[in-house]
Amino acid sequence: MTQLGPVMLDLEGTALTAEERKLLARPEVGGVILFARNTESAEQVCALSRAIRAVRPELLLAIDQEGGRVQRLRQGVTRLPAMARLGAGFGEHPEVTRRLCQDAGWLLGMEMAACGLDLSFAPVLDVDDGTSTVIGDRSLSADPEVVAALAGAFVDGLHEAGMVAVGKHFPGHGGVAADSHLELPVDPRPLEALRERDLVPFSRLAGRLDGVMPAHVVYSAFDPRPAGFSPAWLGMLRQSLGFKGVIFSDDLSMAGAASAGSPAERAQAALDAGCDMLLVCNDRAAALEVIEACRERPGASRLTRLRYARARPALASLTALSRWRRVHAHLEALA
Repeated sequence: MTQLGPVMLDLEGTALTAEERKLLARPEVGGVILFARNTESAEQVCALSRAIRAVRPELLLAIDQEGGRVQRLRQGVTRLPAMARLGAGFGEHPEVTRRLCQDAGWLLGMEMAACGLDLSFAPVLDVDDGTSTVIGDRSLSADPEVVAALAGAFVDGLHEAGMVAVGKHFPGHGGVAADSHLELPVDPRPLEALRERDLVPFSRLAGRLDGVMPAHVVYSAFDPRPAGFSPAWLGMLRQSLGFKGVIFSDDLSMAGAASAGSPAERAQAALDAGCDMLLVCNDRAAALEVIEACRERPGASRLTRLRYARARPALASLTALSRWRRVHAHLEALA
């Protein structure tokens, strides 16, 4: 398979422009992430995916499709509940809840594959302690062991569908109030406190995840740099936790990334820290600067593992599956 470049870009609208076709042909580009502005319907996303692959068939196509507040594609696919809604029944019915999370991962994977996409940035592995509004109900639970168990079931479901699993936001975004989209959060807790709580889901699932996205958060007792720019944090992920997959930066255009310098400096810092693919979204000038900065930086060989060999189901065929009908009805009711 052709080696992918290290940059993942966004698009302006629901169809490719001539400028975007030229941009996607750049060897530094390795993927595309879709936002709500790119997704009118499932059928339109299928067409957009085909158009992108006509330019470069090897590009990774991604989306944030967690459910609840973070579901970019809503028309023509299942309306997914927030992760907290999925995990709410664990205390009384742990096995039923685990099966529900596995079914949700399977359905999400089947629907996104049918739309021509390679991955959704899910599941969220952050532990909710009531501090972070940007995480909040995106978390499966306030109990780290419950998050690990249910996220593990969700990962199993994604893998059943032939879809990769990307855990976020390492080593845990749930303990800070600030929103890294708007500012740089600082978590002052000692490493031992993080090990006992926020790191638990990542520790349990590192060997089963295909990708991880680090947080634009400074954990000041361990490293003055945000986790996504920290060789110490990403080295721990690979060496201590044994993670072998792909590390995606969070969006380098977010305010939480600005401490690393210009877009080009952010890109170099993230790659030097150990990131494999850089997301640069909602700022085309920054994306162009990052592409130029990556001209001498080849993509990581790990990126080629992120497109599973599988037959993509047709959207219309999913309704013929009894499992899809059952899970679809259950998740729509919860949402």
